[in-house]
Amino acid sequence: MRYALYFTPPAHDPLTLAAAQWLGRSAYSGEAMEPPEICNLGLHEIAYHTALPRRCGFHATLKAPFRLAPDITEQMLLRHLMRFAGAHDPFELPPLEVARLGNYFGLVPALPCERMRFLACAVVQEFDVFRAPLSEGELERADPGDLSAPQFSNLHRWGNPHVMEEYRFHMTLTGPMTPAEMPRFETALRAHFNPYLLRPLEIANIALFVENEPGAPFHVHSLHPMGRVSARKIA
Repeated sequence: MRYALYFTPPAHDPLTLAAAQWLGRSAYSGEAMEPPEICNLGLHEIAYHTALPRRCGFHATLKAPFRLAPDITEQMLLRHLMRFAGAHDPFELPPLEVARLGNYFGLVPALPCERMRFLACAVVQEFDVFRAPLSEGELERADPGDLSAPQFSNLHRWGNPHVMEEYRFHMTLTGPMTPAEMPRFETALRAHFNPYLLRPLEIANIALFVENEPGAPFHVHSLHPMGRVSARKIA
């Protein structure tokens, strides 16, 4: 079993529902969703190019999937996550936009957000004691041979190359595709998601996702609200 610390909006947030429809699966219920009907894209094309993010569920990574260290239990992780989330105030992320991320698409903030990077760095550091070290095989799979020196160092220190100064908030929407395929998908993604991206995104929880066995889909185990209970009641 592997765990991951992610951000994802609440189950009934309109962006969550739009993403579940696009990806073809809800990370909350695990139920399959009917893909949207979009001009110039077949349903089979959408299903094929969303296979990878569909398994992972709609999310932005804070701490990448990890196995628990030998002396750590799920209850220990949950208790610490509850305390950690409560000690960090919620905040707003600038509105998201559809963007090309190399050879795939995702949602990214229109403007940089230092509070988001600070939160992600804090999660990586705080929960590293809960993580079992990567095996040699996992290290090899995580290093495609083109990592920068800081990314290589991050992989061996934190189990993920894209943390600390290398961190970039993104919510993946497709798997890799060819340059010829990208213009049609970009048009379709903007048409589907833009109505849900008009306002800042509230970062108000940390989500625990779980992969029950290798290759199984990740699902939301629990959401942990950020901020003190008294402050949330006042808000």
